[in-house]
Amino acid sequence: MTSASLAARLRIPSGPLFFPVTAYGPDGSVDLDTYRTHVRRGVEAGAAAVFACCGTGEFHALAPEEFQACVGAAVEAAEGRVPVVAGAGYGTALAVRYARLAEAAGADGLLAMPPYLVVAAQEGLLRHYREVAAATSLPVVVYQRDNAVFTPGSVVELARTEGVIGLKDGLGDLDLMQRIVSAVRTEVPGDFLYFNGLPTAEQTQLAYRGIGITLYSSAVFCFAPEIAVAFHKALETGDRATADRLLDGFYRPFVDLRAQGRGYAVSLVKAGVRLRGLDVGEVRPPLHEPAGDHVKQLAQLIERGHALLEEDM
Repeated sequence: MTSASLAARLRIPSGPLFFPVTAYGPDGSVDLDTYRTHVRRGVEAGAAAVFACCGTGEFHALAPEEFQACVGAAVEAAEGRVPVVAGAGYGTALAVRYARLAEAAGADGLLAMPPYLVVAAQEGLLRHYREVAAATSLPVVVYQRDNAVFTPGSVVELARTEGVIGLKDGLGDLDLMQRIVSAVRTEVPGDFLYFNGLPTAEQTQLAYRGIGITLYSSAVFCFAPEIAVAFHKALETGDRATADRLLDGFYRPFVDLRAQGRGYAVSLVKAGVRLRGLDVGEVRPPLHEPAGDHVKQLAQLIERGHALLEEDM
């Protein structure tokens, strides 16, 4: 674990937030050496933080011992240069177990994902995340999406919960997010963090910045860190021309391609990492590999994205 406050280190990121894929070997087992290489390259490419074993990292597919080994490998590869945040999910008992495994592996914080399957009332959701937050000394970012959607009042209660430092939004309801930001700002003065956690968050980040949310996850950073860093820099410096050029020429076509297959938010990203020369293996079921033609289109998109960067030189 690093010594500085996780919230302080994330508040003004120096680069994109990196959600590495999990590497598997030819026999399907976790390949920790390749995973360390993937994480290390991401840190060296300018990631502001590593979110290990989260959605892009196939948290759902990892056994507890694999999860702990991967989080530990991410911590080793990061070498304290950036914080490492680990996923935690399923029902409350398992989420607490994963949280404790992450703490034992040296993580700096947790991304608490939605509970498994059930659609719970606000009271139940609050109890779940309070128990996860109380289970370790690690700061917690709560992930809103699917069956874990909060009212502004519930997020106020989360912000008052010891150990909960932020909310990552994977829903995309900007009206709700504006009301959440306003309610927390009014009721719980401080620096509660908000993240745009939609797939390919760059596509919507200009809109999120309009309501004051500057943090976002970047799956593209896994396979095209140069493009992701350039887009992040364009946002931070107000270079709208570069941002629009990358949105129009790379990100929108990538989102269109991603929409061609279920699970492509993970499997297409993993294919991109392989295209860039690091064999991280295939996705585990129930996800499936993208079609060959889609992988070819991805390769062409990556080339186009780099060509767009050269136009700015």
